[in-house]
Amino acid sequence: MDDSVSVREARANLAKLLDQAQEGEPTVITRGGAPVAAIVPIEEYNALEEAADEILARRALRTLAEEGDAPRATMADVLADIFGASAADVA
Repeated sequence: MDDSVSVREARANLAKLLDQAQEGEPTVITRGGAPVAAIVPIEEYNALEEAADEILARRALRTLAEEGDAPRATMADVLADIFGASAADVA
């Protein structure tokens, strides 16, 4: 099987595509000829998730360092903003 398949082919060959992913071969799923998703080995997916988490953590640390002693919202403030209650009601 090629490294990309249509949605129709993916439906018809899902078990085979999963076997290939388990063996380390990713497959791109296309719709109307455009790539829309991928079936990848779980190890690759986990590595991507970890990399994304690391990038977000670095951005958060950089933002905190840049803001210095700027005032920050408390969790009660955030919850009150989300749920429309006063900070005293959520605390």
